[in-house]
Amino acid sequence: MKRAFTVALLCTGLVACGAEDHEDLRGWMEQSAQGLKGQVKPLPEIKPSIIVAYETATLTDPFSQEKIEPERKKGGNGGGVGPDLDRRKEPLEQFPLDSLAMVGVLQQGKVTYALVKADAALHRVRAGNYMGQNFGVITAVSDDGITLKEIVQDADGEWVERTSTLQLAEQETNK
Repeated sequence: MKRAFTVALLCTGLVACGAEDHEDLRGWMEQSAQGLKGQVKPLPEIKPSIIVAYETATLTDPFSQEKIEPERKKGGNGGGVGPDLDRRKEPLEQFPLDSLAMVGVLQQGKVTYALVKADAALHRVRAGNYMGQNFGVITAVSDDGITLKEIVQDADGEWVERTSTLQLAEQETNK
């Protein structure tokens, strides 16, 4: 019984929807469409592009070492300054100069030694010893610091000397 009622209800609904011609809707659509005209702009004219052969074999690579780093002069150094690459490195030359700290001074006879702390180890140095990563040789040891002569490369690749100092570190007092 319920099944027959459902089928009858669906059939009545379909007949009711299809009975009207919708003339008023069709009339309105025709009236609205009368003033409309489709306009499509013509496509722009495509100009043919000029074909150029790209030859990379004759050009310099922008990422080559010559472009990135300044040219190193292969000839002799004008001032004769340069590091001694044949000598044996000393223990403090593996540390950057800013990671070293002078913590004290010792005097034995006429020789003045400086105590330098590097990586929790204490080293004794004097004039003539090397320290730092820029081929720094100690030229003087005083009560307030160490004076070094470092040999570094400038922007042109030339070796130049510069003077650096390592000051005596202030001790922290616990109160």
